[in-house]
Amino acid sequence: MTKFKELFAPKDLTEGTPWKRITEFAIPMLIGNIAQQFYNTADSIIVGKYVGDFALAAVGSAAPILNLLLVLFVGISVGAGIMVAQYFGAKDREKLSHTIGICISLTAIASIAIMIIGPIVTRPLLNFLNTPDTIIDWCADYLIIYFVGIAGFAYYNILSGVLRGLGDSLSALIFLLASTIINVILDILFVAKLNMGVPGVALATIIAQGISAVLCIIKLIKMKSNFELKWKMLKLNKEYSYRLIKLGLPSGLTQAIFSLAMIVVQSLTNSFGELVIACNVIVMRVDGFAMMPNFSFGSAMTTYTGQNIGAKKIDRVEKGTKDGTMIAVGVSTMITILILIFGRYLMAVFTDTIELIDLSMHMMRILAVGYIAMAVTQSLSGVMRGAGDTMTPMWISLITTVVIRVPVAYSIAYLTRSAAYPTGRPEATFISLLVSWTMGAIITTIYFKKGKWRTKGLVNESH
Repeated sequence: MTKFKELFAPKDLTEGTPWKRITEFAIPMLIGNIAQQFYNTADSIIVGKYVGDFALAAVGSAAPILNLLLVLFVGISVGAGIMVAQYFGAKDREKLSHTIGICISLTAIASIAIMIIGPIVTRPLLNFLNTPDTIIDWCADYLIIYFVGIAGFAYYNILSGVLRGLGDSLSALIFLLASTIINVILDILFVAKLNMGVPGVALATIIAQGISAVLCIIKLIKMKSNFELKWKMLKLNKEYSYRLIKLGLPSGLTQAIFSLAMIVVQSLTNSFGELVIACNVIVMRVDGFAMMPNFSFGSAMTTYTGQNIGAKKIDRVEKGTKDGTMIAVGVSTMITILILIFGRYLMAVFTDTIELIDLSMHMMRILAVGYIAMAVTQSLSGVMRGAGDTMTPMWISLITTVVIRVPVAYSIAYLTRSAAYPTGRPEATFISLLVSWTMGAIITTIYFKKGKWRTKGLVNESH
């Protein structure tokens, strides 16, 4: 029983063999990220099979707007994870307690803001994106329901980030798996049985996310040996709030930049018609799974680096960086090969339309090699963020998504216009993504080797 409890206890990543500790920590996150992706995938599969390809396109078209308005939580989550990891590594109980309390309060404020702003801007944004009339009502219903119930999503993501910062990636995984099962059951009930269509998918998701958030809160309340979670810790504190926002804002802006670029590219995708929109949804769902190892090892490197920077063990950071990046590249290579071999079977899960399956597989082949490049980008960016340098990954993201991806996408579309493709060939959006990923890996490696991140340790700052 004692060993079982230890699995769900905070883990000190400042001791032990680096590659083993990173892998032990990353595996539960990888499974959790796959489960998180299964949320969206289950939505797409169920609406695609039970409602149709237009409903599938509607869920996909809503994604860029949804991501844009969730950047507040991305910023809080990243800032929280870095501060928690560094203070935990430094064994500073008071600062750790204040950080967690501030996270809970800021999340409440951000949730209320999204609940108010989201429903107001939904329709104007969908119209701005030239969303086809055939799917715009479904898109709007999906987004409004999601925004109204945003608190569950917000608290799960922020509090699971806190748990990971403490080295406990397993608890967050268990809560997410339970939530995923509930989500799938509710999806089938609301869509297949009650015929609620696209709104039913959104309702199922927010209920399931709310449950996972409650489980995270209960877990944190029980972790009294590591920090105090009292009412006084929830009071907004200028010093901690500033530090959290300073660390998290670049990551939030990175997500905002990425989402804005996605919105601009989504407008181009919408001009290709419903078939290409549906294809984009399918590819991005499979892409989500292919990216999971990269995101998981990137997050693992952030926590590992944060704890070791807090403990002032820079040698362990350097060794862990090499080990973590090599493992991430190896896993990503295997995933890429599997997708190229079995991709058609994955596409067929979403739709029975042969033309749509063929088109989706064609686009997936274009992206394939890019996942290996992203393994390098995510791992090195994770190290920089864990050390407190969140600005460099932000600027790199700005360059790759805005300066490179958007112009490349529109240029290819413009240059490939023809009678058969009046708005250009649909491959334009996927080629541009491959180019941006490859350039991102190159730029990230160059900046990482410059070593600016070494001087950013949070606990070394004067207070």
